[in-house]
Amino acid sequence: MDSIIFDLDGTIWDPIDTVLEAWNSRVKEHDQITKELTRTDFEGTMGLQMDDISKKLFPYLTEEVRGQVITECLNTEQGYLKKRGGTLFPNVEDVLSKLSKKYELYIVSNCQDGYIESFYAFHNLENYFLDFENPGRTGLSKGENINLIIERNNLSNPIYIGDTEGDLNAARYAGIPFIYAKYGFGQVSEYDEVIEKFDELLNLF
Repeated sequence: MDSIIFDLDGTIWDPIDTVLEAWNSRVKEHDQITKELTRTDFEGTMGLQMDDISKKLFPYLTEEVRGQVITECLNTEQGYLKKRGGTLFPNVEDVLSKLSKKYELYIVSNCQDGYIESFYAFHNLENYFLDFENPGRTGLSKGENINLIIERNNLSNPIYIGDTEGDLNAARYAGIPFIYAKYGFGQVSEYDEVIEKFDELLNLF
């Protein structure tokens, strides 16, 4: 193994409370949206691409209105995340620091362009990662983005760490081992290794 590719939400951090506040500050401006979003709403969207998230959260809106709402929410979200960040899982920086001395570290997340940069900006963890990718920048699926990271950085034996079935499928698509972050937001049908908390990575690697 020469490298570790991480999912972000539910694997490295929990951004939901900040994202929820940002989105609710905008949705209340739209008369067609009659209730505030909840943490449970967002937990059910983890791992999905933005178009699927918008359909799941606002199935009753027209495609045009839904697109407008999502654009407003995402623009607001980035400002909130840069100022407030999210909640890092315990011992994340210590673990990343130790792992980065032995392996190359990367992030592939199903998020919009600028989201990972906002994560970096608040939590100052950018130095541990050599590259990242997301569909907001490439328009590709998570599996395709994993392959892009592998090809771009000439990786020979990477693994992928995530917390959802989508993460599992992406790792299988890329043909690399999948480590299940059981403490995250999702459940998976299979995995190659499992961790109950982030710092258990040091026991595996």
